[in-house]
Amino acid sequence: MTRHNKRQANAHARDGRGERNARGGQGDKTARREQGGPNPSSARQARQQQNRSQRGRSVPRDAARDPKPRNTPRDAARNPKPRYPQGREVREEEFLPTTREAMRKRGWEQCDFVYVCGDAYVDHPSFGLAIISRVLEAHGFKVGIICQPNWRDPQSVCVLGEPRLAFLVSSGNMDSMVNHYTVAKHRRSRDAYSPGGKMGLRPDHACVVYGNLIRRTYKQTPIILGGIEASLRRLAHYDYWSNKLKRSILLDSGADIISYGMGETSIVAIAEALDAGLDVRDITFIPGTVYRARTTEQCDRPVVLPAWDELQADRRAYATSFGMQIKGLNPYLSHPMVEEYPHGVFVIQNPPSEPLTTPELDAVYELPYARAYHPSYEAAGGIPAFSEIKFSLTSNRGCLGECAFCALNFHQGRIIQSRSDESLLAEAEAMTHDPEFKGYIHDVGGPTANFRVPACQKQLSRGACLGRRCLSPEPCRHLTVTHKSYVRLLRKLRALPGVKRVFVRSGIRFDYALLDDDHTFIRELAEHHTSGQLRLAPEHVSDKVLRVMGKPSNAVYQRFCREFEEASREAGKEQYVVPYLMSSHPGSTLAEAVQLAEFCRDMGYNPEQVQDFYPTPSTVSTCIYYTGLDPRTMEPVYCPTDPHEKALQRALIQYRDPKNRKLVIEALRRAHRSDLIGSGKKCLVR
Repeated sequence: MTRHNKRQANAHARDGRGERNARGGQGDKTARREQGGPNPSSARQARQQQNRSQRGRSVPRDAARDPKPRNTPRDAARNPKPRYPQGREVREEEFLPTTREAMRKRGWEQCDFVYVCGDAYVDHPSFGLAIISRVLEAHGFKVGIICQPNWRDPQSVCVLGEPRLAFLVSSGNMDSMVNHYTVAKHRRSRDAYSPGGKMGLRPDHACVVYGNLIRRTYKQTPIILGGIEASLRRLAHYDYWSNKLKRSILLDSGADIISYGMGETSIVAIAEALDAGLDVRDITFIPGTVYRARTTEQCDRPVVLPAWDELQADRRAYATSFGMQIKGLNPYLSHPMVEEYPHGVFVIQNPPSEPLTTPELDAVYELPYARAYHPSYEAAGGIPAFSEIKFSLTSNRGCLGECAFCALNFHQGRIIQSRSDESLLAEAEAMTHDPEFKGYIHDVGGPTANFRVPACQKQLSRGACLGRRCLSPEPCRHLTVTHKSYVRLLRKLRALPGVKRVFVRSGIRFDYALLDDDHTFIRELAEHHTSGQLRLAPEHVSDKVLRVMGKPSNAVYQRFCREFEEASREAGKEQYVVPYLMSSHPGSTLAEAVQLAEFCRDMGYNPEQVQDFYPTPSTVSTCIYYTGLDPRTMEPVYCPTDPHEKALQRALIQYRDPKNRKLVIEALRRAHRSDLIGSGKKCLVR
C-alpha cells in the first residue's frame, strides 16, 4: 500500500463505517425523547428479546437477561476467553448471514437490516462493517451482509431479500476512489480489502452506485449511508478525480440518511426510531446524522452555509463554507448546519455524536467478533488487509493533532477516547492462543499511538475549542501532556505470557512526546518497541510548509531524532529514524521542494517512496488545493496544482534516481538553483 493508503487505513481503516459504540443507556433514550425522538415500545423490546434467544451466542455476556446489553461487560475482561481459532477452521456459523441458507439456519425469515459493503467480509473490529453489524446485533437486530455485490446486476443486492427496516451502505474502510487510483489518477493494480488483493470488485464512487442499485428495486425501503466515503462527502465537496465540486453524497446516492463519523451511537438511534415505527423522513433529531428536508423549521438555531448555486459560482464561497464546517465539529456546542440546493431541497447536518466513554469503547471491542475473514475467501488467498491488523491492538481513537491533510478531524474528531488496560490485555491474551501468533504484537495504537488522554479536561464537557488548535502553531498552555498510561499499558503487554515483543507502528506525535517532562516513553520506545527503524512523519522540513500542514517545526523533529538515537545507544541498539516525506503540499513552491531535497542529501537519505499530496475529500489541504485559500484564515496560500510541477517537486526528493535527472535539472533551473547542478559535493545532479 502507498503511504496515503496506510494513512487512510489508520484514519479510515480503524473506523470504517464507524468505531463508536452504541449507547443504549436510559440517559440517551431520555435525551432522545426530550428532542422529540421515539419512545421504543415494550412490544419491540420483546421482539428484540426473542431475536436474541434465537441467536444464543451472538450477544455479549449477560445480555440474554437484559433488554439491552450492558455498556461495561467487565466479566469478559476479568475472565478472558480465547476468541481466536485454536487449531480449528473458522466456521461460517461464526459470521452474520451472507446467504438465505445461513438465515434459515438461524430461524430468520427476514433481516432487519441488510448491510451492503464495498469491502470483503472481515468480522474484526478494525473493520467498520464488523463493528456496526455487531453493535446492531447486540441491540437485538437481525443483520445480513452483502459484500462486494456485482453492481452491474440489480439482483445482486436482492440475495437476502428486502430488509424489514433498512439497507445500510458503505464503500468500506477506504474511499473507493482512493482505493482505486493513485494521486496521478492511475488505476491501482491491487485492492487489499478484496479476496486475494484482486482489483475491480467494487465500483468507483461505491456509495452512490450501491445506493442507486438498491433504489432501482426497492423504491421505498430506507437507505442509510455510513463509512469514510459517505462521512467525508456528507456536504458539498471537491472531488479531485473529476476536478469539480460535487453535491452532498446523500442526494446523488438516493439515500435517506447519512450516519457520519464513528457511527455506533447514531446507527442504534436510527434503528430504534425505525423499529418504533417512525417514517425515515421524520428522523431528523439524531446527532451524527445528515438528512434531507423541505424545511428548516425543525432546526434549533441552524448555521446556514453558502447555498449550492453560490458554491458553484465562487470558489471563495466554498472556502467560507468549509471554514464554517470546521467550527461545527464540536459535539457539545455545535448547531445544525444547513446547505440549500435548488428546488427547495435542504441537506441538514446535525451536530456530531458525543464521544464514547472508556466503558462504552471497551464494550464495542468485546462484542463476539469471529476475528477472521469469511471462510469463503480462503480459496482466493484471504484478505491482505487482515494480515496487517490481525495481531495489532486499537487502543484509542480521535486525534488532537489536526494535520491539515488528514480527514480525522472530520471523521473521528479531536477528542481522544481510549480503551481500558483490562480490555486491551484481554484481547492480547486471546491473541496468544492463536496458532499463528509467534509472540509479536505488531502495533498498539490508533490514529496517533501516544494520544491516550483528552487534550484538556474542558473537552469532556465542552468539546474542543472552536477557534484554537491544541498543538499548532504553538502548544496550548492548557494542554495535558502525559504518557504514563501508555507506558503502563505497554509494560503490562510485554509481561503477558507468550508475548515476546510489542511494537509501536502507528504514527506518534514526536512534538507531543517532547512536551512531556518525563521522557520515559521515548526511552522505552527505543529499548522495547522499535526494531531497527522508527518511522515518523515530519512530512517536510520547511517551516513555512509545516505551518500550513499544522505540523511542528523542523527543529522539533531534529531534537526528537537526537533524543531517540541517544536513547537507542543507551539501550545498546543501533536504531534510526526514517522520515515520511510529502511533496507538493499547499505552501510548497519549488524553493521549498529544493530545501527538502537538500535535507535528504545532508542526511544521506534516499527515499524509495514519496507521497505526493493527495487532495482527498474534506481536508483543509484539499480546500486550499481547490480554492487557493486557507479556510481557517481565508488567507491565500500557494498550491502546486499543475501535474508537471507536482512531478518536478516529487523528482527533487528522489533526485538520486537516474530516471528523474531531467526533471531535477529543470526544477533546479526554474528555482534559480543552478548551483546545485554539477560535480560539487553539494550538487544534487550532474
